[in-house]
Amino acid sequence: MNTNQVSKSEFKSRALEFFRQIEASGESLIVTDHGKPALEVRPYRNTTREPLDVLRGSVVRYDNPTDPIGENDWEAAQ
Repeated sequence: MNTNQVSKSEFKSRALEFFRQIEASGESLIVTDHGKPALEVRPYRNTTREPLDVLRGSVVRYDNPTDPIGENDWEAAQ
């Protein structure tokens, strides 16, 4: 078993110990159910960003959006 994995029953009995370990190491822990990954416990990371900052740079600017586009102008078609 991977060191970053633990069964549900073991997690239940040692949850506080695992929480402290996750906080100290910054690494996530996978909780398994019958050997299959069921949950991931990871440290909280504050990722608040402005909605427009998330989109910034992802939108292409079109100077004349009503102009026709040729078949060869589409990147997906190539």
